[in-house]
Amino acid sequence: MNFDENTLTDAVLARMADCGDARLTQVMGALVRHLHGFIREVELTEAEWLAAIRFLTATGQKCDDKRQEFILLSDTLGVSMLVDAVNHRVPAGATESTVFGPFFVEGAPQLPQWADISGTAAGTPCFMSGTVTDVAGKPLAGATIDVWQSDGEAGLYDVQVPGGPMQCRARFTTDAQGRYAFRTVQPVSYPVPTDGPVGDLLLRLGRHPFRPAHIHTMIAHPGCATLVTHVFVAGDSYLSSDAVFGVKDSLVVDFKDHPPGMAPDGSRLERSFSTVSYDFVLAPA
Repeated sequence: MNFDENTLTDAVLARMADCGDARLTQVMGALVRHLHGFIREVELTEAEWLAAIRFLTATGQKCDDKRQEFILLSDTLGVSMLVDAVNHRVPAGATESTVFGPFFVEGAPQLPQWADISGTAAGTPCFMSGTVTDVAGKPLAGATIDVWQSDGEAGLYDVQVPGGPMQCRARFTTDAQGRYAFRTVQPVSYPVPTDGPVGDLLLRLGRHPFRPAHIHTMIAHPGCATLVTHVFVAGDSYLSSDAVFGVKDSLVVDFKDHPPGMAPDGSRLERSFSTVSYDFVLAPA
């Protein structure tokens, strides 16, 4: 009955003895042991404990149907990338995954090859193309590719602009040769939202909130593991200090600059533009 700092952990674990779910028992048991160990290690004060409760409450209150502050917290603490690493140990040759991020939205329009997804977004025109294959090199026809990104100037996603149109996001389907292609704007580096509790925490820790420029993709095909990843712009100043630890060398790609002239989609542009090519390789399911 008289639990103290040396006996309380075992008492809590003992209360789980009748749980009929072995995995839940394992996960909650480890959580209790590590959480109690953390409290003992730092000798958490009551004021700090209350501050943590208030922080988590504020994090939940910042969430809505367009923003997930808990995902942002997980991202900035490196938890999302650790979960990703544990769950996506891909075979040699498969494209590496990275964080999902908080700005994916269901219901993006299905568009044909070379469609322009930029809408009214400002930025340098950019043409992205490539293929989707399996690890044996077989082209995957009919693979679905969701793409989403920030605009090319302010670094904002469409969901961050109140009342703004859905743009810089779409879904494509690969052709018989596994090819995809679309027009967008070249992404720019941007800060993760700092107007909430996670942003406050980053700044108090002396960390910057910036992510290097990138384009998100989520690719699915029957018999293959769904791939969630980014394509990063080579040379970005934040590649080595991404606020969410999501950069992998294999995902960093040159975005090539071109003068005004014929673009890959057959149109003629009176302004400079960029092109990027990336071939995705899906691991087996």
